[in-house]
Amino acid sequence: MFQMKKIINAVLSASLLLASNAFAADQPPKPVKVDQVKQMNLSATTDLMATVHSRSHIQVTAGVNGRIDWLAEPGSLVHQGDVLVKIDLLPLKLMQLEQQAQLKRAQINVRYLKNEVQRLQKLRQSNSASQFQLDQTQSQYDLANTDIEIADLKLKQIEDQIQRANVTAPFSGVITERLVRAGTDINRSDVLLKILDTEHLEVRLYVPVKYLAFVRKGHGLDISANGQLINAKITSLIPSADPKSQTFEVRINIPSHLNESWAAGQLVKVTVPIQAAKNTLTVHRDALILRKDGTYVVKIDTENKVHRLPVVVENGTFERVSIKGELKHGDSVAIRGAERLSEGQKVVVQ
Repeated sequence: MFQMKKIINAVLSASLLLASNAFAADQPPKPVKVDQVKQMNLSATTDLMATVHSRSHIQVTAGVNGRIDWLAEPGSLVHQGDVLVKIDLLPLKLMQLEQQAQLKRAQINVRYLKNEVQRLQKLRQSNSASQFQLDQTQSQYDLANTDIEIADLKLKQIEDQIQRANVTAPFSGVITERLVRAGTDINRSDVLLKILDTEHLEVRLYVPVKYLAFVRKGHGLDISANGQLINAKITSLIPSADPKSQTFEVRINIPSHLNESWAAGQLVKVTVPIQAAKNTLTVHRDALILRKDGTYVVKIDTENKVHRLPVVVENGTFERVSIKGELKHGDSVAIRGAERLSEGQKVVVQ
C-alpha cells in the first residue's frame, strides 16, 4: 500500500512538471535584461562616511605694518593674482624718497673722497702729504663705498615692502571670512582674510586601523553623494593611527567635474575593503531573487530558456556579489523581469 502511494505521488509530480513545462512553453516570450556571470577578484566591503575638504583653505596675512584702505568682501570669487587687500602706501612712499636722497648723498660723498685720494696720492709722490693722511682718506673712501651698498640695500627693502603691501590671491577661490575692516591699523602677519580653493577638492576618510592591510595608495574606492557615484584612486595614505579613535587617514582627490555639485564640508559615503580579495564567481546584485526558502538567480541558456537556480551569496560590493551555485563564467542571468518567469519559459533578451 505504501509503495503504491509512492508510485502515485511520483506520477503526479511528473505530470505536474510536464504540465508546468507545457504551460511555460505555451506562454509568449517575455522580455528580460541580462548580465554575465564573471570570474573576478572580490573582497568584502563596508561603507564609511568621509568629508569633502578643499586642498587649500588658508589664512591671508598682512605683509607690512600699515592702515588698510580696502579688502575683499566674503563670498567674492577671485582669480590667482587678484588684489585682496590694499594698504595705505603713503608712509612707505615717503620712506622710499628719503632713502633715495640718502643714497644720492652717499654717492656724492664717494665722488669727493675718490678725488681726494687721487690728489693725496700725487702729493705723496713728492712727499708733500704724509702717508697717514693718505691712509686715513683711503679708509674714509672705502667706508663711503660701503655706505652706498647699505643705502642701496635699505632702498630695496622699502621697495619690497611696497610690493608686499597689496596682498594678492595665491590661487583662484572664494573669500570665506573677513577678520578686519577698512581703516584698521594692522601689523605684519596679522590675519586679514580666509580664502578657499574651490577648484581642487579631496575626500578625507578615517579608516579603522584593522583594515590597514587591505587599503593601499593607488587603490580605487567607490565614493557616492547626491545620487552620484564615482570610483577614484587613493592619492595619500597616512599610516599613523589616532590613539583615541584607532583610525588612520586616507585622502582621495575628487575629479574637477564634481566641483559644482560637491562642496567642502559635505559628507560622502566611501566603500572600503575589509578582507583580502579572492577570485570568485560574481553576479550583479539585481540578479538575486530573494525568497523564504532561499536565494535564486534565473539563468538564460543559449536557446533563451529560463532555468531557476539556487545560489549561496557571499561577499559583495556596491554592484556585484560573490555566489556559489551551478553557474560558470560567461553564463547569462536575468537582472530585469526575472521575478515571474517559470522554469523552461522562453524569453526575449533585450
